[in-house]
Parts: sequence; structure tokens; C-alpha cells
Amino acid sequence: MDPLTLTTVHEILSRPLDGVLAQLSAALAPVVPHTGAAELSTHCAHSPFKTTGEAAGSTTAELVPLLAAGVPGEPWQGTARIGGRPRTVLAVTSGATARHSLLVLVREDGSAPAEAPAAALAQALWDVVTSHLDRFAVEAMPGALARSRTAADTRARVGAELTTAHAAALSGLLSVLRSGTLDDTAARAAATELAADALLEARAARRQDRAIAEEPAGDAFARLADQLRPMLRHSPVRLELGPPDDTRSLAADVAHGARAIVRALLLIVLEQEGLNRVHVGWQLTKDELRAAVRDDGPGVIGACETGAGTVRDRLDVLGGRLEIESVPHWGTTMTAVLPLAAPDAPAGPAHPLATLGDREIEVLRHLALGHRNRRIAEALHISESTVKFHVANILGKLGVASRGEAAALFHAAA
Repeated sequence: MDPLTLTTVHEILSRPLDGVLAQLSAALAPVVPHTGAAELSTHCAHSPFKTTGEAAGSTTAELVPLLAAGVPGEPWQGTARIGGRPRTVLAVTSGATARHSLLVLVREDGSAPAEAPAAALAQALWDVVTSHLDRFAVEAMPGALARSRTAADTRARVGAELTTAHAAALSGLLSVLRSGTLDDTAARAAATELAADALLEARAARRQDRAIAEEPAGDAFARLADQLRPMLRHSPVRLELGPPDDTRSLAADVAHGARAIVRALLLIVLEQEGLNRVHVGWQLTKDELRAAVRDDGPGVIGACETGAGTVRDRLDVLGGRLEIESVPHWGTTMTAVLPLAAPDAPAGPAHPLATLGDREIEVLRHLALGHRNRRIAEALHISESTVKFHVANILGKLGVASRGEAAALFHAAA
């Protein structure tokens, strides 16, 4: 790799997380000309889907088939549906992390395929970027955990609202179209197929979002076990594992945080002398994950030995606590207790726009500028009927009767 490429990598990785995709796109533009880029990064629980440039109108559902079909290390070039229409793309799948991640470069229609060295460079840069970003998830640093928890809560709320509304609307449409009361059979059949496809896409998007934002408890513990075994590979201490006897899924931030906390606690335990075995086990109760590290050492570990660094910080972000029980000559049990749901926000006056989702805020911003539905639909790449749905929700949540009153609230809160 030449110095110019190393400098490029440094510029990409030094960007704030929300600016990495744009910088990566700019770096690749001279070798793979394109008009936009999109990513579906399954290692990133708080912001798995990002776009830049002309890819802004794309959706998660459009990228899911490319991610599923992609082969790590083998860039794919062809035509895919992006932003609601067929586009010429270069799709790169990374296998550098435990979960695959996808980068799509949207090119000018009819562009000639990128040459092999250019595609290989895109693959190499994407592998480096995904490895770098995955580190934030694996190490579960407090700042990343906080962003993950906040964004995951917002995404879950907004996603539930939109998915439920869209599914209800499409189900109603299907019931009407299938009633047989329409005379134009061909039109009814075409509309039925369109609505059915849209309903399937909405459900697929929701499943994909859950796959990114959640981990089955058993799979999450298995990943922890894979991380712990090398730590004791050359140690006389025997590692015993107690996987959770539960099929529920954990929020990704809880799973990442629990693994990082257990690794840190195990390092503290291994500093003791006279150990023969260490047991690591997870137990899920109705409301909590209890991640325990138990040893047969001297039994003298106390709160001071656990330090006040990232273990405590991670617990604070996740609303958890650490329980320590030491019995001299018998050993110590340290249990990280993590709530399965996000901690309640502190009481206080609610922001007037706090009940609105991200998309509703975008629509309200346009309302405040005096834009009509058609212009809003064009700006946000959605249909006018969807804009009407958002406007109705906005008026209801804000408790106002008109678009003007909603706009006034927005200006007052700005």
C-alpha cells in the first residue's frame, strides 16, 4: 500500500463516526466514480444504515438482498434497485468482523464496470473501516454504549410506529382489493401484487433491523466464550462456562456491554494467586441479565479492586450495578446486573417535540418553512400519502389542530 493510500485511510478513520461514510466515498471517487454511497453495517447497533449523495433515497430493505448475497472479499458489480429504481452499483461485502457489512457505491447509469484493482481497493478500504468500527462495538466503550442505547430506543419507537401503521394500511388495502368488488380484474391483480410486495418489504425491514439491534442470548454468550478461551489458553486455571438457559434476545448494547464487563472482571480475577478454576455464567430473569464471574481464590476481592474505570462507566450507561460477594478462602463472585430495558429518563419538563420521531421532525421542519405536501414528499423521497400520515401524527402528538399551530411550536422550540 503506497503512502497516499495510508494517508487516505488515516483521513477516513480520523473522522467522527457519522462522517466516515462520506469521507470513504470521497476517497474512492477518483478510482471508482460514483454519485452516492450507502452502508448496512451489522456490527453497528445504533446506526446500522447510512447514506450519502444520491443514495439518500435508498432503504434498508433494498440493501438487505445485496448483503445476503454478498461474498466477503469478492466485490460485485451490476444493477440493483436503489432509491426505488434500478441503478448501476459496486457492492462490497466485508467479512472482517463477526457479522458481515455492506458498502454500495451508486454509479452513473450504464457505467462500465470498475477495473479489478479499483474494486480491490474498495474492498480493502471497506475491510479496514469495518474492523475499525467493530472495535467500538466489541470494546463497548461508555460513549459508544450511550449512543447505541439512545439511538436504539428512538429507532425502536419510531420503527414500531411506522411499521405498524404501514402494515395496517397495506393489510386494509389488500382486504379491499381481494374483496372482488372491483370490475377491473387486471388492475386489481396488479394493485394486489404491489401491496403484497410492500407489506413483505416492511416486514423484512423490521426483521433486518431486529437482527442488527438484537442478539439471541445463546449466541451472545457463545461470542463471549470465544473471546475468553484465549485469555486462559496457557493458564493452569480451568474455565467453566454457564450459558443462559433462555431463548430470548438481548439488545445489542446490553450484549456488547456484558461481554466487555465480563472480560474486564476476568482480568481482575486472574491477577490473584492460588486459582484453580473460574466460572463465567449468564442468567436471564424477567427484567435483568446477571453476568457472573466466580472463582475459587482467596476471597479478598472488594469494590476497590474493581476500580472506577470503564467497568463502572459501562454499568452507569446501561443502568446496571455490580454485586460482589467474597468469602475468605472460598472465593469471590462478581455479578454485573444489567437491566434488559433502557433505564428511565430522569424526571423533568418534557421538550415540546420529544414525542416526535426523527422522520416526523423532518416533516415538521418543512411545515415550519411553509412547504406543501408535494414538496415535502420530493425532498424526503417519500409519497404524498406518507407525508399526510406523518402530518396527522404530528398534529395528534402535539395536540394542535392545524399545520400553522404545529409550525409555531417548532419555531418556539428551536
